[in-house]
Formats: sequence, structure tokens, C-alpha cells
Amino acid sequence: MSSKDEPSPSPSPSSTSTSSPSPPEGGPWDQKTSEKFESKSFSKFFDPCQEAADRSLKCLHRNGGDRDMCVDYFQ
Repeated sequence: MSSKDEPSPSPSPSSTSTSSPSPPEGGPWDQKTSEKFESKSFSKFFDPCQEAADRSLKCLHRNGGDRDMCVDYFQ
């Protein structure tokens, strides 16, 4: 009997978990980031870039408005 005719075994319950796959090492999506995202309330006006915008403004305030000192935030 050929192996083509045999049904493939169903995946085990442990291999089909509902959680997201683990991120690659050194990636930006870690457990803390995941928990922060999952616990955030839903908002019609959610801005995914707000955190980066806040950091760039803090840099400008720290450096007296010198944009050259904060060039990493504006690329």
C-alpha cells in the first residue's frame, strides 16, 4: 500500500496552540511588549506611532530644540 493513500496524522494538541509564535531573539516584540499591547484598551483614535512621537519630542526638549541631536527619531 502506498503512503499517498494513507491519511496524514493529525497534529498533536501541543503543536496547535492558540498563542502567537515566539519572536526571534533580539526582536522588538517581547513578553513585556505583548502584555502592554494586549492590555491596552481599544480606541477609535489609536495612533500606533504615538510612542515614537513622544520620544522624539522628549529628545527635542532635552536638547533645546536642536534637531541635529535627535536625527535618529526623524529618519
